[in-house]
Amino acid sequence: MTIDCQGEQFQQPLWRRLPAGVAEWTPWQQIDAGGCGEILPVFTVEDFRRLPLAPPVLILQPDRGWVLVNKETIVRTERVEQTFQTNLAGYDVEVVASPERFHYDFGDGSDLWTRSAGHPYPDHDTFRVYETTGTYAVTLTTEWSGRYRIAGDEAWYPVTGTAQTSTTSAPFEVVERRSRLVDDLCTDVPKPDDC
Repeated sequence: MTIDCQGEQFQQPLWRRLPAGVAEWTPWQQIDAGGCGEILPVFTVEDFRRLPLAPPVLILQPDRGWVLVNKETIVRTERVEQTFQTNLAGYDVEVVASPERFHYDFGDGSDLWTRSAGHPYPDHDTFRVYETTGTYAVTLTTEWSGRYRIAGDEAWYPVTGTAQTSTTSAPFEVVERRSRLVDDLCTDVPKPDDC
């Protein structure tokens, strides 16, 4: 088959292989079929998932090592984009990763999927009311979308597919507290017997 590029230069197909360990490589993979004029490579979801995405910060409120049973434990994060400069088939590529969805696993069998990064008290919208005392940890899994552009090209292209990151809080106790009347302050020295 003959391709008529009508005066433009024919570009051979692009191929690549990736490191697969010490002195080992993956098999060659064809990226495109070649064509006329300048052919820009496609930044794939596999390329996107290889970027060193940092999980967003997981914030618990209150954050003191324990929370109260049957009270709202607020969870939230920050919606911050990450920008990367990388190289693809000899082209410099700028990639922007944006957090899209957040999944909270509360460690007690319950979870929450949301697009909200959450808000602090009193405007909170992402929280869990633990109904049983015990030790728990919260895991936040973030789903990222991406867009990229090749150096010298002003157009942005979407990455087809998503990447994920996860982070887990330090373990904390869910406890029960009861109030009672005392004669003196419990901060007195010596500490009163009824404290």
